[in-house]
Amino acid sequence: MRLRDWLGIEHDIVQAPMAGVQGSRLALAVSNAGGLGSLPCATLGPDALRRELAALRSGTSRPFNVNFFCHAEVTPGPADEARFRERLAPYYAELGLDANLVPAGAGRAPFTHDVADVVAEFAPPVVSFHFGLPAADLLARVKGWGGKVLSSATTVEEARWLEAHGADAIIAQGLEAGGHRGHFLRDDLDDQMGTFALVPQIVDAVKVPVIAAGGIADARGVRAAMALGAAGAQIGTAYLLCPEADTSAVHRAALKSPARHHTALTNLFSGRPARGIVNRLMRELGPMSPAAPPFPWAVAAVAPLRARAEQEGSSDFSPLWAGQNTSALAEIDAATLTRALAPDL
Repeated sequence: MRLRDWLGIEHDIVQAPMAGVQGSRLALAVSNAGGLGSLPCATLGPDALRRELAALRSGTSRPFNVNFFCHAEVTPGPADEARFRERLAPYYAELGLDANLVPAGAGRAPFTHDVADVVAEFAPPVVSFHFGLPAADLLARVKGWGGKVLSSATTVEEARWLEAHGADAIIAQGLEAGGHRGHFLRDDLDDQMGTFALVPQIVDAVKVPVIAAGGIADARGVRAAMALGAAGAQIGTAYLLCPEADTSAVHRAALKSPARHHTALTNLFSGRPARGIVNRLMRELGPMSPAAPPFPWAVAAVAPLRARAEQEGSSDFSPLWAGQNTSALAEIDAATLTRALAPDL
């Protein structure tokens, strides 16, 4: 089965939800061009979530996807916070910031019944999750309004778990993918593999549609994924330079520089492994550091450094999320890109 037949879209393309670098504007452009536009919702409060969902509902009659995290909430102990603050203290001093005023807070919220109350008002046709699936009663609410459920798997074991627990399709996320790893059963990165090794194994292991994600940047990559049995492809990094994306100036500059060719997994910006362009903080403290507090508590600690540095035009402390394949990055509109990504099959 192809995505366009299953979802009623024109192209077998899903725009990856990318928190921090996009809102409804990019999702609308992709959906109206015939792909499946996606809205990242994990960082949105109730009012912002309602505004963005209203914009999607009023801006398109085509299917769209809304994405949520479903991580288990963990509060770091005092020792965890103190250890990370100590590692960041020299940078606070360098930038003239008070390390004692590091803000508290997680910054990323999982899908809850309160969130579902807002989302249910708009009944989005597709809801995707990262880090597994929410509890059965929450999943039942999504399916109750007719929503199709997608979730990311980084291993065959995770794919089987997702299918058994109610996912309608699996996003096979290869190690090349930008942003956060979607793993949830085990956190050993050695268990995870590249997209074109992972996709056929998941296709053989489950009966639901499989969407390839990671390292796919053009129609050739989409065609290759579908030759391995995928129903379509999810693509994120290629959209980062589109005018409809909210990618920051320093992030755009990095994506257009030779630095884009060197990415790594890091836990410094959130507490969970995520792939981004290597910058100063990653080189000096990581990229993977045992000092980072549990997800997503690292976000608040790094935020003041990021804000001050970006004011000065520096990306030293910014999460520059990007996948390994930046070869096709171009400053073109999202509709043109979506059509260019669609394979001629």
